[in-house]
Amino acid sequence: MTDTYRSAWKDDEVRAFGKVAAKFIDAEVMAHRETWERQHQVDRDVWRKAADLGLLCCSIPEEYGGGGGTIAHDLAVSEAQGAAGDWNWGAMVHSGIVAHYLLAYGTEEQKQTWLPAMSTGEVVGAIAMTEPGTGSDLQAVRTRAVANGADLIIDGAKTFISNAQTADLVIVVAKSDPAAGSQGISLVLVDTRDAAGFTRGRTLDKVGQHGADTAELFFEGVRVPGTNILGGVPGRGFGQLMTQLAQERLFIGAMAVASMETALRDTVAYTKQRQAFGQSIFDFQNSKFVLAEVSTTTHIARVFLDSCIERHLAGRLDATTAAMAKWWLTEQQTQVIDRCLQLHGGYGYVREYRIARMYQDARAQRIYGGANEIMKDLIARAL
Repeated sequence: MTDTYRSAWKDDEVRAFGKVAAKFIDAEVMAHRETWERQHQVDRDVWRKAADLGLLCCSIPEEYGGGGGTIAHDLAVSEAQGAAGDWNWGAMVHSGIVAHYLLAYGTEEQKQTWLPAMSTGEVVGAIAMTEPGTGSDLQAVRTRAVANGADLIIDGAKTFISNAQTADLVIVVAKSDPAAGSQGISLVLVDTRDAAGFTRGRTLDKVGQHGADTAELFFEGVRVPGTNILGGVPGRGFGQLMTQLAQERLFIGAMAVASMETALRDTVAYTKQRQAFGQSIFDFQNSKFVLAEVSTTTHIARVFLDSCIERHLAGRLDATTAAMAKWWLTEQQTQVIDRCLQLHGGYGYVREYRIARMYQDARAQRIYGGANEIMKDLIARAL
């Protein structure tokens, strides 16, 4: 973190938009954090109020009800969340992931049906990949969406699904042709408001991100039209996943860096005002060295992230580099926050202080979006 560095991808409009997002998150999300954590989800009003400010589906074209911006605008919202220490509101999944699956692969009817409603907050989106016995190995999913006349019958279970309790639209990763391996995977759109046999399981009691709506989903003979396959053609789901996961990993990295920058700022301020043995904590040589190292790591992370975002905006971010960003930035996030917490002493372990909650919330970053060990394997395959 330096005072003179500026991210090139943030023009004046994106910076101004980021300030709007930050103000909204402070007033409508962080101000109610205790409530969201008790009920394990944010209220639906948060989605509607965000939509009124244009904070949903920012990079979806106006013809589909979106903001007509670029992915930079959606990233600005995610960075505002990371900077505030908010991991409860599932806007990244909704706007940065689900909406872009629809935009990239959906039929015209699918886009017209879902994107305008997602942009207004009328519909909340989720994507159901992970299963109880299947984590990062998406080729091994056991959920099936088998043809029955003109319909599909979905059977299976999903877990660790973000926005699960509130989602009106779930993109389900399923095998429409189980004998075809990865070539038999399809992404199926399920309208949860009209899906007999669909049930929501328990909200998961997580180590952190307590206000995030994360739960199990069950499909028992759920019947949907065959036209609900994303894009209308079965068997393309695995390729769609592999392409879109790069953007998801970029969003995860963006939130990681923003939270690192906040942890550093908070810790510098705390150590300068906290006194011990006749001087500020900051004035001890160990504190200075730790903060110098953390500051350097955070700045390197920011520059790497910005390079990835610039490449993505130009259509040149490859899956390997996205995997590098995901694993390295989230590893640095947890290490930086841990070292900052240590400089807070006992107060760092008290949830009244933001650093304590950031410590809890950060740990999942190294798991979802593809575990970091999988990211390293993907990188190694490209060597």
